Amino acid sequence: MVSLFQLLKKLRMIKECASKILIVEDEIIIAEYIADFLEEEHFTKIRIANNKETAIQEMASFLPDIILMDINLKGVNSGIELSKVKNDKAVVIFITGQHDFKLMSEALQTNPDAYLTKPLKKVDVLASIRLAIHKRKMQTLQFKDGYDTVNLKHSDIRYFAADGNYVTIQTTSRKYTIRQSLTAIEEKLSSDVFKQTHRSYIVNKSKVERVTSKSVIINGAEIPLSRTYAKYFK
Repeated sequence: MVSLFQLLKKLRMIKECASKILIVEDEIIIAEYIADFLEEEHFTKIRIANNKETAIQEMASFLPDIILMDINLKGVNSGIELSKVKNDKAVVIFITGQHDFKLMSEALQTNPDAYLTKPLKKVDVLASIRLAIHKRKMQTLQFKDGYDTVNLKHSDIRYFAADGNYVTIQTTSRKYTIRQSLTAIEEKLSSDVFKQTHRSYIVNKSKVERVTSKSVIINGAEIPLSRTYAKYFK
């Protein structure tokens, strides 16, 4: 009989393996080596780009969640440039030679999620990928919008407003209305980023432009601030 712990672990693995991974590596043997052991670990959505042009196409069409990016493509540091034009939701794990200290210093300025040095070890690649998946999960809110699954970056969310059994999520570009309690949503959010202002409102503190005695202002919207929660905005 399968235990609840085993079931939850299996579900977590299924979600991890659904992540789309793009391998940007001009050494075909290395690229195929990575792809092979990722497939052995049940990752099923994998693509390989052996040059800058193909990588740009794949980032635009495949929309990877994770990019394993070789810094040196054809002997130049185009991997660093590619990381600056990646698709918005992708996280980058740089791959470099053991002695590319200058390039790695430049790469670190782009704020990658991790970096690996050659020769690559399977355990290190998998650990970096799983850490990136976990980190990405902690920075996004996932919910159903009709038949679609939406993954919103925390940085794109302005505030949440509850109305009965529904919550409106106001983002920087649009709003969503979902059937869920504000309490259930709060449990999925980082308490360092999001704070409640009222029993019916949660705001992204980084989006607050002004605080008054009775409200906070976000993008011109006046959101009520009750005395119970005012201490978070002093």
